[in-house]
Amino acid sequence: MNAPPSTAAPGARNLITDVPGLRVGQAQDLRARSGVTVILPDARAVCAADVRGGAPGTRETDALEPENLVEAVDAVVLSGGSVYGLGAADGVAAWLGARGRGYALAASPDVPPSPVIPAAILFDMANGGDKAWGEAPPYRELGMAAIAAASESFRLGTAGAGYGAMAGVLKGGIGSASVVSADGFTVGAIVAVNAFGSVVAPGGRTFWSAPYEIGEEFGGLGSAGLAAAPDDWGLAKLGAAPRNTVIACVATDVALTPVQAKRMAIMAQDGLARAIRPVHSPFDGDAVFALSTGRQACPEPANFTVARLGALAADTLARAVARAVYEATAWPGSDVRCWRDLPA
Repeated sequence: MNAPPSTAAPGARNLITDVPGLRVGQAQDLRARSGVTVILPDARAVCAADVRGGAPGTRETDALEPENLVEAVDAVVLSGGSVYGLGAADGVAAWLGARGRGYALAASPDVPPSPVIPAAILFDMANGGDKAWGEAPPYRELGMAAIAAASESFRLGTAGAGYGAMAGVLKGGIGSASVVSADGFTVGAIVAVNAFGSVVAPGGRTFWSAPYEIGEEFGGLGSAGLAAAPDDWGLAKLGAAPRNTVIACVATDVALTPVQAKRMAIMAQDGLARAIRPVHSPFDGDAVFALSTGRQACPEPANFTVARLGALAADTLARAVARAVYEATAWPGSDVRCWRDLPA
């Protein structure tokens, strides 16, 4: 029952789209300083969700509970815009429904399918963007634009749902990473980092995720700078506590049941704890989705495989958090502080 020797490595793109059967699309509104990210499986995929933050904003997470009817989803949406951002899933639903994708008890030309699209949002409303949209928030259109742009390659940093994000007092963004195990299954993660807590240790620029870095994917600084005194949160958002939330999706090509996917999502949350300090506060709405594209069978014993998947997902999500902030750049015309502005 031992895991094979650790010869795991990132996939070809080091993105969640290294998981076979997944694409990602993004769109952003530069004036509003907000955006949307859509994770699109090629076919309906098993999905689960785990919510740990004290201020969540979600859609259709109850439908994912294993005792309920729905066992698979058509897409997952991550969005800025607080409650308005949940409207991005309306645009994704319209796009999918127009193409005949969604849940249906029986095929009928008179009854359109019902796409199942869980979603989570972050708060980017106070970042200086123009949010005076009256009765026409942009998120439905952003959702449609994002899913239409879905591909195997996408931008990290200041893009999609992470366009308006802040990670503590540093610019946040979209991050992603992947790993392929020695025995051939793939785990990927994507995250929009808008954390209350800090992603770097106090007094320097070393990412809390440093022990899990592969190569120099977020600077290669090593772990020597990792230290913190009790109650020293470094670059956390101490003066702007309500403006937060980290939302993420992890995925694998291993076939999982809804219960197994739920365990993977639960374990993946520990990746946020490894990468952000503090995390899961009353001011965060931290939520993690887990997807299974089911391209390969789950090796026996299944529970041990699920444990491995969850552990890999946590490490991969921690790496994705650091990559989001490492790749983030300032909004045009702004002086927002980025990780690359920290003294070396």
